[in-house]
Amino acid sequence: MIGKLDNYLRFNESALSLRAQRQELIASNIANADTPHFKARDIDFASAMQGALAKATPAAATPLAATSKGHLQPALDGKALPGGTPLLYRGVVQGAVDGNTVDMDVERNQFADNALRYEAGITMINHQIRGLMAAIQNGQ
Repeated sequence: MIGKLDNYLRFNESALSLRAQRQELIASNIANADTPHFKARDIDFASAMQGALAKATPAAATPLAATSKGHLQPALDGKALPGGTPLLYRGVVQGAVDGNTVDMDVERNQFADNALRYEAGITMINHQIRGLMAAIQNGQ
């Protein structure tokens, strides 16, 4: 029974997880807009979603062993997101003298688009849960 519920909610859970990770990545691009030689990164959301759904269990980050309370867990290793989704370099629209490839217009648009799609995902999960609650209440 729990397995069926997990499968029922897996798509939206995976989508929200990838959207949240992508939002962090875009925010990192925006934060480094003035960093010399910084290369803007992004993911191919469609292929990342296919990869997440192909796995038997949802993607989860494996935490590093921390020997002290002061150790921080890295959000990104620079090559892939925690679920194994490869990080890609965003294409250069307009080059900068300092080698930075962050285009603030592109990043702002991607940030807003991703945030809107995240909200839509939350709405979908809410509808799924309401449907499950209605089925439980009607079944009594």
